[in-house]
Amino acid sequence: MNAAKPAPASAPTTAGAPTITPETVASHGFKGDEYPRLLKILGREPSLTELGIFSVMWSEHCSYKSSRVWLKTLPTTGAQVIHGPGENAGVVDLGDGDCAVFKMESHNHPSYIEPYQGAATGVGGIMRDVFTMGARPVANLNALRFGDPSHPKTRHLVSGVVSGIGGYGNCVGVPTVGGETNFDAGYNNNILVNAMCVGLAKTDKIFTSAARGVGLPVVYVGSKTGRDGIHGATMASAEFDDKSDEKRPTVQVGDPFTEKLLIEACLELMATDAISSIQDMGAAGLTSSTAEMADKGGVGIDLDLDHVPQRESGMTAYEMMLSESQERMLMILKPGREPEAEAIFRKWGLDFAVIGITTDTGRMIVKHKGVIEADLPVPVLANSAPMYERPWVPTVPPKAILPEWVPAPNTLLGTLKSMLAHPQLCSRRWIWEQYDHMVMGDTVIRPGGDAAVVRIHGTKKGLAVTCDVTPRYVTADPVMGTKQAVVETWRNLIAVGADPLAITDNMNFANPERPEVMGQFVGSVKGMSEACRVLDYPVVSGNVSLYNETNGVGIPPTPAIGGVGLIPDTAYMATIALTRPGDLLVLVGREQGWLGQSLYQQIVAEKLEGAPPPVDLADELKAGRLVRGLIREGKVSAVHDVSDGGLLVAISEMALAGGEHGSGLGVELFPYEGKLPPHAIWFGEDQGRYVLAVTPKDAEEVIERARLLALPARIVGRAGGDRLVLKGEAFLPLDELRTAHESWLPGYMGEGPA
Repeated sequence: MNAAKPAPASAPTTAGAPTITPETVASHGFKGDEYPRLLKILGREPSLTELGIFSVMWSEHCSYKSSRVWLKTLPTTGAQVIHGPGENAGVVDLGDGDCAVFKMESHNHPSYIEPYQGAATGVGGIMRDVFTMGARPVANLNALRFGDPSHPKTRHLVSGVVSGIGGYGNCVGVPTVGGETNFDAGYNNNILVNAMCVGLAKTDKIFTSAARGVGLPVVYVGSKTGRDGIHGATMASAEFDDKSDEKRPTVQVGDPFTEKLLIEACLELMATDAISSIQDMGAAGLTSSTAEMADKGGVGIDLDLDHVPQRESGMTAYEMMLSESQERMLMILKPGREPEAEAIFRKWGLDFAVIGITTDTGRMIVKHKGVIEADLPVPVLANSAPMYERPWVPTVPPKAILPEWVPAPNTLLGTLKSMLAHPQLCSRRWIWEQYDHMVMGDTVIRPGGDAAVVRIHGTKKGLAVTCDVTPRYVTADPVMGTKQAVVETWRNLIAVGADPLAITDNMNFANPERPEVMGQFVGSVKGMSEACRVLDYPVVSGNVSLYNETNGVGIPPTPAIGGVGLIPDTAYMATIALTRPGDLLVLVGREQGWLGQSLYQQIVAEKLEGAPPPVDLADELKAGRLVRGLIREGKVSAVHDVSDGGLLVAISEMALAGGEHGSGLGVELFPYEGKLPPHAIWFGEDQGRYVLAVTPKDAEEVIERARLLALPARIVGRAGGDRLVLKGEAFLPLDELRTAHESWLPGYMGEGPA
């Protein structure tokens, strides 16, 4: 645990303050010896407001008390990294004075309780993390995990979450360009909603949160403060039970139109030199933003809550300090710049109020109606949360299973059709078509491919973005499964022709107080660390979401990874769509017919067993560099990495996306002639593989260049026609395959044939 010196025993002067009872302490989320620890640090009993302040600052959501010791082992630096973890978002250099600002965060508990507002405010919150650093948000992504489709709540949750994401992002005018959605019974009572935002800024106009300087005005801007979201951070740090619906009042309410005004007002003021530092009011609201800004800058802050804009009458200091009302920012201005700043925010119809001043006391003093409600030393408040090295036991990976142990299907193409119609692999078009993915006019590659691409406005450059994780792999082997998640995003970026730059992560796990869950987390961090180091793909931001469980039943370990890459010239990039009849399809990468933990095994054999497919990082580097080089040389017309469902699924996705305006372009599949079972070759999920569409003239060169890198490569098909054809099997018309692929989700949601 962190050592903290006792603070002076100055106590708030609140008259008639209630005595802190054990029940009050427990209701604020303190566990074990945490409250006695707080008493020792303070040297006195806290006021109720101080108790609330410490409850959110010491919550898992804000303090990372179970995870910080392990997060420190991740690689966070690199030649392209401008800001790593510790700021509101990570920042990477894009050259020419441009930089990308990005982060991913969870809004899991709120989205389960109130799906529309939970998802909407998750989008709003992550965008504030980005534009508070001076970046204009240019792309949103999301990673969604829902329960079994047959669960009575799933359809309602899907509808609410998708509507919330679309409603907020579309209104703000930031395109939602990518993401992923999974269904699994492991999320029946605790869905996951992870939101990612990417923004663009100039490297010489990045804003940070450290409040440096004494006597500077502390300014509140944005929406008024209400009672929504009080104890939101504490709620997000606790497991659910049968009474979780009673926590509905802790869910914030968002207003995307105000967010849009706030973005424009902040960016307008940022174009001046009036701002000293700035921070959004996210989890724990005014409490965390004040404490973090003061601590980073080594100053104190005096707050007068009488000046806080309020939309409800009779609010107490406790409520104002803990409210998580949305669309609010806290900034420190340079002396005398208040009138200029106020004029900008008033012009945009937003509240503006000077609510405090920076001091040299090193204390956060909170006054309300002439009474001191809290008087706390900033370093203690910001840094005294316990840091636990929780007991953990490693997950023992299962043994690998041989391909022949998994039953073969009656027909390969018939099995393909049934797999593409399954909830695990069906088209997500119904979801992403509810998002405006073209607003701002710079989206170059839309949802549905390996990675989305957004043009860096006014340049030839493109920003490639993606997010991914395969929880069934992580459940079986957290180290290898997380390594695969990192590599999958790296591969997705490579497949569009990008240089992968860095990642953000969202670590979603169950109760860390259980050693087996903590072991999953530790293994996951180890796998992430190894992959990021080898690939030179550092972690620059992220979020940890723990206690994702209900009545003691935890979610599958889900370390979502968001990746960002740079395309130097969007004239040289690739999509998954087959566009040229006669092109040969070349598979690059090793084939072992790996069916353990595969979707074929889950859907067709109706079981999940064995080890997940191994990742060879050396092979990944060789294959990735080869593929990216071929894209930039203009030698490929389409690229797709092979992942969920295996080779036949990847080729089918390329065919369905191809043709004129996405009408489809068929493929003649060449039979496999090796020793492995054909179903293992076509549906195995071996890693490090890409399918490239090239001219017959270039096919042999591609194979030879792979051979020189000691990478297997072979021709697996030829583009042409309007169907999939495999010798010895009945053909499968693309129209029939498309109907199967795209019908399930609209049908499930009541908007089309099931």
